[in-house]
Amino acid sequence: MMISQKLKVAFSTLIVVLFATTTFAQTNSDTMSKNYDQGFRLGIGVNAGYVFQNPYDLALGADARLQYDLSKRYSVTLTTGFSNLFVSGKKNDLGFIPVKLGFKAFVWNDQFYIMGEGGAAFAVTNHYDKNSLLLAPSIGYASKSIDISLRYEHYANFPKLNDNGTIGKGVGQLGIRVAYGFEL
Repeated sequence: MMISQKLKVAFSTLIVVLFATTTFAQTNSDTMSKNYDQGFRLGIGVNAGYVFQNPYDLALGADARLQYDLSKRYSVTLTTGFSNLFVSGKKNDLGFIPVKLGFKAFVWNDQFYIMGEGGAAFAVTNHYDKNSLLLAPSIGYASKSIDISLRYEHYANFPKLNDNGTIGKGVGQLGIRVAYGFEL
């Protein structure tokens, strides 16, 4: 449990530092973005992650991300797909459909970015019909066709098993996403 809190603090600190870097890069990017064509991109990705709370062991999923480029450095995103939190040896896995809106800012060489997403996770398996608030900060690298990112994803309302055996709320995972993207 303590490791999870430390990872949250470390990841939050990294996001703040990267946002601060973005403010210094704005002067240069404003002149470059005047000649940039805005447009849509679509990315199809797979993701895997380590879940920090019991009884979950692993997270796997696939998604589609629609991205609209506001400028060369800034984009808004809409992501959905299917993810599953696996429980070893049991059939009580938690499958859900995430729906997230996000903001992506390229902070270095027009390829390295930070992104924040927020939305909802709609549970769809094993007669579990609850939904959850979903928050997901990430860092990544994107080229014309490949997008690789590392993110922390937190599901505020999904059940977890506390150390004392009671049921609590709040599940987090650290995951990696690999995607193929193209312009529409």
